[in-house]
This record gives sequence, structure tokens and C-alpha cells, in this order.
Amino acid sequence: MYRKTNRAQLSIEEFSLPFGGQLSADNRWVKMANLMPWDMIEDLYAAAGRFVDDKKDGRPPITARIAFGAIHIKEQEELTDRGTLQYIAENPYVQYFLGLSAFEIEPLFDDSMMARFRKRFTPEMIAKINEELYRRTNPPKPPDDGGNAGTMILDATAAPADIRYPTDLSLLNECRENTEAIIDEVWEASGLIGRRQFYNRKKARAKYLKVAKQRKPRKRQIKQGIKEQIGFVEKNLDVLDSLSPEEYDMMAWLKHLSRLETIRKVLEQQKTMMQTGRHTVEDRIVNLRQPHVRPIVRGKVNAPVEFGQKISISVVGGYTFIERQSWDNFSEGGTLIESAEKYKERHGVYPKAILADRTYRNRDNINFCKANGIRLTGPRLGRPKKEEIEEDKAQAYLDSCERNMVESRFGIGKRRYGLDLIMARLPFTAETEAALNIFVMNVALLLRVLLRLVINWLKWWDRGLRLSLDGYRYAVV
Repeated sequence: MYRKTNRAQLSIEEFSLPFGGQLSADNRWVKMANLMPWDMIEDLYAAAGRFVDDKKDGRPPITARIAFGAIHIKEQEELTDRGTLQYIAENPYVQYFLGLSAFEIEPLFDDSMMARFRKRFTPEMIAKINEELYRRTNPPKPPDDGGNAGTMILDATAAPADIRYPTDLSLLNECRENTEAIIDEVWEASGLIGRRQFYNRKKARAKYLKVAKQRKPRKRQIKQGIKEQIGFVEKNLDVLDSLSPEEYDMMAWLKHLSRLETIRKVLEQQKTMMQTGRHTVEDRIVNLRQPHVRPIVRGKVNAPVEFGQKISISVVGGYTFIERQSWDNFSEGGTLIESAEKYKERHGVYPKAILADRTYRNRDNINFCKANGIRLTGPRLGRPKKEEIEEDKAQAYLDSCERNMVESRFGIGKRRYGLDLIMARLPFTAETEAALNIFVMNVALLLRVLLRLVINWLKWWDRGLRLSLDGYRYAVV
């Protein structure tokens, strides 16, 4: 079972350095350590109940602060799992952030534990921590008139997974190669003899390369290549299905069951598209190693289709919340009412305005906003008067300027914090990684806000103060 640790924050003077001296209070990791809701993080970690009962002389589980801090550092610095351990071992400020009392030269844990930490902190837990951090730094302030207050911006984006751009031909070729490797392993482990395949493997690959290496193959050639690869995969599956349990080694078979199930699903989908002449199918698989990844049609100029999870977010004062996260495509317009209710839970009132694109202007959302006194972006219903047209144009321009905030958050998340390419392969760890990217981005925002408050206070305290670039020691990367 998990043993809770002392929650008292260690002061920087108490942190022991082997080379003498003490830590600086201006360091970003020291500021982040004081900003984090460690008590809530430990409660969530302990309540997860994913720990085996300890023996009296057994090693206790790694603390919640180290576990969450490690995956936070990974996303903050865009490191690999192994690189995160090296970074922790080299940086005393990071070790202070993790709650250590003295500098440790040896690694705190094995790099394989990073994947377990991502499993233990689910996206729902990250969302609760994100909400708590916002609540502590932004206490609710009811409006003076008792009405609505604030502005909420809604939008959605895709967080692409780390897969190559899929084509039907390359996917089927990968299925053929995988089934061939499974047949070889089962044959060797079971000591089977006899013919393994009913086709020549070199010729099968040559047929694939004949189409794949062409710069612009014709549709007829692609269709013929797909048909040939479907036939090869079917023959391999027939070979595996023809074996009886007495003929093969059970352990060699069981570890491939999940992959074979995925291959059968891919084969079924490709045959359906071949027979119907269509290029779409429900729950289409585009990658064998990550069968949960789905194509997300975004309609962008540079990327009309992205392959990964779709994330709907809301932005309040620059702070970002994840409203919905799914591997399947969904209409982001369906998240408006739920997002408005969450806003009311945080602030006690509905927002004055919701800024969103046309996708959110459906009948249900418009009626909901009208009933609760919320102004939704877009023209008024009915035939407008002449003076209202000019007023709507001016308001639409102001709204579009303010909506740039959400595009800015997307840009920062994808260019700085790795939201443009999620490296985790498992569906739940990939969701956690995307949620952590948003959380880390929010922490950086709060540090900049605190920096701005300090600078404004210094300016107020001394009107003659002028900060030069060399003296700008409080900058947060």
C-alpha cells in the first residue's frame, strides 16, 4: 500500500548541497514547487489503489511527488524517459522540485517507471489537478451586479500520434509481414515441419514495391496492389487457423493474439472498402501498433486529415481547460453547454460571452445561451436592422481579435510543449501525455503572471526603476 509522506514544503535553506552554498529563490523550479498542489496530488495518487501491499521489510512505493514531478519535468523540457532521469540527476533545483532534502547523484528510479507513472496519473486526475491549481491562483469573485461575468473561448484541435502517414497498400503490406513473422515464430517454437506459405515471399514484396516506389501510381495499379496484398494476408491467416492446439506451442501463440485480432479487423475493413468502392469505414484502423488511432478530418490547408486524438478546450483568461478528449472524431459543438456549466462551478456564474466558431452555433446552444444571458459569437437571429448590422460587424471584429487567444494556446502547446506529436503509444498514456502538455503550459502561464505582478509592484515601489535586459533575472523560459 502507499505510504503518505510529510507534506510540509522544504525551504531552500534546508536543501543540502554537496558542494556548499544554497539554492536561489528566483529559480523557476523553486517557484513551481511552491505553486503545485502537492497535497491534492498525493491524495489522488494514494486513492488510485494501484499498489501491492508492502511487506514490513519491503521497499515502499515511489512518492507521488516524485512520480508526478518526473512526468511534469519530461513534458516541461520535452525529454525522453531516459533523458528525464539524466536531467534529474544533474540538476539540484529539479531534485528540490521533487521534494528531496539533499542532492542525490544516483538515479532515483529506472527509466521504465516513467510509463507506469503515466498509467497511474489518468487524464481525469490531471484535469482535477489543473482545476485545483486554477482555483488556488484564481479565487472566484462574484460580480457586483449579480449577473454573468467573464469570457470563455471554445475551440478544438487534434494531437497527432507518432505514426507514419498511412496508406491502404502500406498497411496491408505491414499486415503481411507481421503474419509471416508470427508464422515463423510459431513454427520454430513448436518444431513444426512442412510448407509455411502458399506463395513466394520475395515475389509478394516485389509486387508491393512495384506500386509503392512509383511517384504517382494510377488508381488501377493501387487497387490491384491492394487486392494482391489482401490475398497474401488471407493465405497467412488460413495457415494459422489450420493449426490445432496440439500442434503449436501455446505461449508462442498467445502473445500474438492481440496483433492477430487487429490484422483480422484491418483485413475486414479493407475488403469492405474494396467491395463497396468507398474510402471510409467505421472505426478505421490506420496503424497496427496503435490500432486506437483514428483519422481526424480537420480541413486544414497543410493537413486536411490528422491521425491522433481530438481535444476540445476552453480558455479563460489565458488558462486552458480540456473539455473533451477522444480518439474518435466528434462535433465540438456538443461541448458548449457542458463547458458553460463547468465555468459556473468555478466562478459561481455563467460567462458574459462565449467566443467560438460557427460549429458551436447550433439550435440547442443558441437557446441555452439566450436562456442564461450569455452572448454567443455570431450574428443575431432574425432580420437585423440597419444600425444593428454595423454594431454586429464591430462586435464580430472585437470577438475575432479576442479569439486569437485560443489559437495562441494551440500554437504554444504544439511548438513548445510537444502537443503536435504525442510519442506515447498506449491509448491511456497518450491521453495522459496530452493532458500534461496542457497542464505544463498553464503552469508556465501562472509563472509569467506572477512575474508580471512582481515587476509591476517594483515599478510602483520605485517609479524611477528601469529594468535593463541584463538585469531581467526573473524571466521564465
